[in-house]
Amino acid sequence: MRIPAELASTLLAAVEAGTLEAAARRLRLTPSAVSQRIRALEEQLGRVLLVREKPVRVTPAGEPILRLARQLALLEQEALTEIRGPGAERARIPIAVNADSLETWLLAPLAAAAERLPILVEAHREDEARTARMLESGAAMAAVTSRGDPVPGCTATPLGTMRYRAVATPAFIDRWFGAGGEGWAEAPRIDFDTADDMQGRRLRELGVDPQLAPAHRIPSSAGFAAAVLAGVGWGMLPELQSRQPLADGRLVALDGPPIDVVLYWQQWHLRSELLDALATEVGQAARAALRPIGGGRAQRRQT
Repeated sequence: MRIPAELASTLLAAVEAGTLEAAARRLRLTPSAVSQRIRALEEQLGRVLLVREKPVRVTPAGEPILRLARQLALLEQEALTEIRGPGAERARIPIAVNADSLETWLLAPLAAAAERLPILVEAHREDEARTARMLESGAAMAAVTSRGDPVPGCTATPLGTMRYRAVATPAFIDRWFGAGGEGWAEAPRIDFDTADDMQGRRLRELGVDPQLAPAHRIPSSAGFAAAVLAGVGWGMLPELQSRQPLADGRLVALDGPPIDVVLYWQQWHLRSELLDALATEVGQAARAALRPIGGGRAQRRQT
């Protein structure tokens, strides 16, 4: 049994476009023709590959087909570039990244890679503990993740350590932790979203049940930092965001040791000069911005 490349690429186009109608416009086909191609692939493999909702999404059976189609598209683009030289066509590389990395150090290497390589970067924001799932599903070719063991079919390269500290404004600390203040159990914290357990981890270390402590939710890395600086609550801020406010007194570190999160770059294991070049840009930026794994302090180019 073989998987026709044309049918696999049609499945990819549907997922990237979100609907069969949008995929049809991209492929210059009718929506009926797109549907027929996907149906033919499903009949050939004996599996339902696409959930026809808005947006459409692949089933577990469709995930390996999606990975294959992305790999073929990338390798095809590299071959065309080698034959014709750089042109208008660019390879689309979806990556999964955590919000804090995207806000603090990752945009610079992505911009550098997009400037010198014939690629289009498609960043998907996801918690660093869950970005690996996007590799498994075929939704991403590479990911910044806290998972060190390689996803099947991928390679994993250590990037560095992102350090987080519990911080708050002096006025917030005076109110909640000063004489007569209620302290950790009553001081409002800020969570990024329902998956963010960084603040909950600190509370559990201090013997406080996070479920009983008040929490705001602000699902934006920049907004999260701004809320802490505004005195809305306390939060675990990345060192790259808190260093200057701590130095000038706008923020104060709360009790307790920092929490270190080791980050890795995982990417599909295939011969791709473009994917490898992107990994090189990201790795160089990470070494400059993040702490080395295992302690110590790296030289940093950015604040």
